Formats: sequence, C-alpha cells, structure tokens
Amino acid sequence: MLKTKFHTTMVMNKYTKHLFPALFVGLMTLYSASASAGNEQRSGQAGATELLINPWARSSGWGGINTASVSGLEASFMNVAGLSQTENTELLFSSTSWFADININAFGVAKALEDGAVLGLSVMSMAFGDIEITTTEQPEGTGATYSPSYMNIGFSYAKKFTYNISCGATVRMISESIPDLKASGVSLDAGVQYVAGEDRQIKFGISLKNVGPKMEFTGDGNDLRNTNSEAHGQDYPMTYDMRVEAYELPSSLNIGGSYDIHIDQDNRLTLAGNFTSNSFTKDQIGAGAEYAYKTYFMLRAGYVYEKGITEDFSNGRTTAFTGLNYGVSFELPLSNGTNFGLDYSYRAASPLASPHSIGARITL
Repeated sequence: MLKTKFHTTMVMNKYTKHLFPALFVGLMTLYSASASAGNEQRSGQAGATELLINPWARSSGWGGINTASVSGLEASFMNVAGLSQTENTELLFSSTSWFADININAFGVAKALEDGAVLGLSVMSMAFGDIEITTTEQPEGTGATYSPSYMNIGFSYAKKFTYNISCGATVRMISESIPDLKASGVSLDAGVQYVAGEDRQIKFGISLKNVGPKMEFTGDGNDLRNTNSEAHGQDYPMTYDMRVEAYELPSSLNIGGSYDIHIDQDNRLTLAGNFTSNSFTKDQIGAGAEYAYKTYFMLRAGYVYEKGITEDFSNGRTTAFTGLNYGVSFELPLSNGTNFGLDYSYRAASPLASPHSIGARITL
C-alpha cells in the first residue's frame, strides 16, 4: 500500500514538474499567434469588446489587477486558475451601471468536486434599452424601436495540480444580435496561478484571454435593396447581399503578482501589481492594495495606467477611464457554514459617468 502511494506521488510530482513550463509555453504560443493580428495602431478594429469588461463587483474594485490572487467564481473573468480556490458551492450575482445608460448583469455558479477540481458557469448580458429606428427617408425616427442583445456564457474548469500550482480554462460562447443581424463565436481563456512562501503569501499568475476564431455578422440587415434598370429594358427591384468583413477577438495576456502582509491574526494587507498586453489596444500596468479584517470586511483600491491616460483626447488619450478604482466588501456568516457577501466597486471615468457595480454572493 505504501509502495503504491509512493509511486503515485512520484508520478504526480513528475507530471506537475513539467506542467507549469508546458502551460506557460503554450500560453505564449497562443498569444503570439493572436497578438500578431493587431496592436495599438489597430485600436477599434477588434470586435466583441464586451469581453474586456469586468462585470464582477469585487475584482473590479481594484481595477482587475489581482490576476495572481483572484479566487472563486470571479476568477472566471480574471484568471480562471483561481476558480480552484472554491471550497464548496458559490453563487454570485452582479449588476453594473455602465456608460450611456447601459446596464450589465452577470450571474454564475461554481461547484467543487471530490477530486479537487471545480466547475463553473457564468453568464454576462448587456441591456441597451430601446433604440429608435431611423432611416434616410425618416432621419427623425420611424416610431419603431429595437434593442440589441449582447450575451456571453462561460463554462470553466480549474484544478489544483499540486499544493502550489493551479490551472484552469474557460470556453466562452459569444452572441451579439439585433433583429436582422447576428454574430456568434467562441473564445478560450486559460490561466495558471503559483503560490509560494511559508504562509502562502507570495502569489504569481498568468492568464490568456479571448483567443478564438474570427466572428462575422450575418442576416438580412446586410442586404441592400436597389432597382435594376438594365434588365431587358424593364425596371424591377433586386436585393443584393453585402458581404461584411470578419473581425478578430480582443485577446490579451495578463501577468500579475501579489504579496500578503499578515499584520496580525485578524488583519491582512495585500499588495498587487499586474501588466496587461492587449492585441488591439494600449498595454496597461496597474498596482493596488487590499486591506482585510478576517473575512468579514475588505477595502481595496487600485490604479491602472496606460499611455496617454492623463492627457486630453486630442493629445493621445483613448479611454474614458481615468485610472482610479476602489471597492469594499462585507461577508456575513450565516448558519451551517453559509456566508453571504456584498460587494461594491467604483471605476472613475471622465467625461462619461463613472460605472458602479454592486454584487451579492452566497457560499455554501
């Protein structure tokens, strides 16, 4: 029995010894293939940019710089490897007031399995409200309205392969549509987290996001109706199918680290930093901190910088965000090991209204 157990341990150690380097190389290879398609000079040429919006209230409270330390269901957006930290079952809901009266709702559930793996399901949808339909003949409006539908659904799997290394992946279904046009696609996220130190206070994380095939809009909305006046001397209407160009997904690579300072048994201060390499937009670098009193109260803040963020739009600024993010969380223990939590985040923006996010979570 001991011999068998020893042999199994040796096999696992041999496997995980090469797992992290292999995943790292694989992530770099996938990102290199996607990043070659675009850079800062091609800003605005990628589609499905809603994939870059963090819908969760807790991690957005410090600008999403916690690639290395994010845990639970929110990790399905930041670094899916952190999903492996889920101990039992987690239910999560978040609502965000975005720009221009756009509302973003997100819901998810994560369940830990007996073998140390965790499965997760997350759904994000955007509500744009009713938009008035206009035409060239009626530029003031026809009296009719339409409402776009943007939604993505993610299926995640994460597992602790050793005491120090966790890995995970997310397959995300993407859907964008209006009444006469629709585009659908699929993307892949992958991530690794590494934990070190006597008190597991040192964390390192890498995540690759939004890698997948091109998407393309199809439907009657691409049709152009015109009159053919050169067919046998008679005029009659014809419909022409206008081809549209496929667009790429906004892939990105995140590399982050964090360090936990245990002030005493009840108080913790976490320092975190992150670098984001975007295929189609400017690279970003962020830093921040989180203070926690046990698991009951957490206060966090972060600053995310990109080139030109402090300038005017006429001098190179290309984002409405001004860099500052902050948030707060409360955890309330209930009966039978059940906890209820509330999260809030604020993302400073100008001249547009700053987005606010409110979330609720239940852990069983």
